[in-house]
Amino acid sequence: MLLYNSATRRRDEFIPNEAGKVSMYTCGPTVYHYAHIGNLRSYIMEDVLEKYLRYAGYDVTRVMNITDVGHLSSDADTGEDKMLKGARREKKTVMEIAKFYTDAFFADCKKLNIKTPDVVAPATSCIDEFIKVIESLLEKGFAYEAGGNIYFDTSKLKQYYIFNDFREEDLEVGVREGVEEDGNKKNKADFVLWFTKSKFDDQELKWESPWGIGYPGWHIECSCISMKYLGESLDIHCGGIDNAFPHHTNEIAQSEAYLGHKWCNYWFHVHHLNTNSGKMSKSSGEFLTVSLLEEKGYDPLVYRLFCLQSHYRKSLVFSYENLDNAAIAYNKMIARVLSLLKEEQGEIDNESFDALKARFCAALDNDMNTALGVTAVYDVLKAKTTPATKLKLIEDFDRVLGLDIVPAARKQYDAEKAAAEQAASDPFIQEIEDMIRQRAEAKKAKNYALADEIRKTLSDKGVTLIDTPQGTKYTID
Repeated sequence: MLLYNSATRRRDEFIPNEAGKVSMYTCGPTVYHYAHIGNLRSYIMEDVLEKYLRYAGYDVTRVMNITDVGHLSSDADTGEDKMLKGARREKKTVMEIAKFYTDAFFADCKKLNIKTPDVVAPATSCIDEFIKVIESLLEKGFAYEAGGNIYFDTSKLKQYYIFNDFREEDLEVGVREGVEEDGNKKNKADFVLWFTKSKFDDQELKWESPWGIGYPGWHIECSCISMKYLGESLDIHCGGIDNAFPHHTNEIAQSEAYLGHKWCNYWFHVHHLNTNSGKMSKSSGEFLTVSLLEEKGYDPLVYRLFCLQSHYRKSLVFSYENLDNAAIAYNKMIARVLSLLKEEQGEIDNESFDALKARFCAALDNDMNTALGVTAVYDVLKAKTTPATKLKLIEDFDRVLGLDIVPAARKQYDAEKAAAEQAASDPFIQEIEDMIRQRAEAKKAKNYALADEIRKTLSDKGVTLIDTPQGTKYTID
């Protein structure tokens, strides 16, 4: 299995630290607002990675943090705390905001078939761990106190910039949007490990520390939560590409300074979901959430398919036209599986099963190429093999893809079967079905006058016909 590793800038063979086991860390949400669908693209692709590792036979332990304190509004650890901003906006406490939006996040994940990680740890549950690591960094000379805050000293590192060739000048005030001057720093790239009350008197959540009452910086939480639950050597760290710098860069700096050795072997970064006007965010344009898509009539799994049709390392442009195309493809898949359920199933063809499964695995082994993984589903539907083999393969692939294709088709199949049973026991329903068949035959014979007459007769009986690409449906007034 090959994975693109952002730290090495190449596709590396995936070899975990311990044979058969994988430790996996995911940067979780800052729970001050609903997650938009751009945020959720990352979690969908990380979910596919986790599920494929399990599918391939690995014992995976996945940990996710919940940022419920300390995430500021700029990369320079300055500006307003996002959690405090959310509390003010809704006139609630920070913890009320955190609970509400954490629940909302996992409700969206459930709709998208995103598995809940094995461990979900709020930042506020690990304050002791943060303090322990910061104390050690101070003792080792990797941190310093200034202006009441504790900063990490990036000048003590042999290499700070890991993922990109940033220059020190790139971090100067005014060069990058949202970066503000912090006079306490010795170096422009230094970052806050702990804030005290001297800087944020209005901060609602505060804890006692050796440096005064305060709260942790954003970056320290992921390092400590990962080490607490996954140990000192991590296999895979996931997140959106916008977190590579400074968040993940700072995680590596503080973790390896604390541990004294390499911390994480593989970095899995998912690229942005864009609109035609640029990167999707909560502050620009229409705030696109799963709930909004549902209100517009889209099944959330259509959005999941939309994401899977593109490689995770490519920026993806969202539009309703593109989502409509994904909806058409999704419904066609379900319709094809529905037709399989209606056929004589036959025996499982093991030779065909193995050959078609090999194509699917080859796609996912090649840096999680989900687009080819979806193509493998189409290959199954077109293959010359038994319906039983096709259904088993699609259910097998869906352990990774998470599209619920077969369950959705079975639901339709059961509904049609129930309707047929009702029709068989209801003379009026049977009459409607017979007249619809007569009308179809009349149209086929180009006897449109008879077809119109049948429609009118049914209309007089309170039956409205609806012609669709899948056949004629009806409603009874």
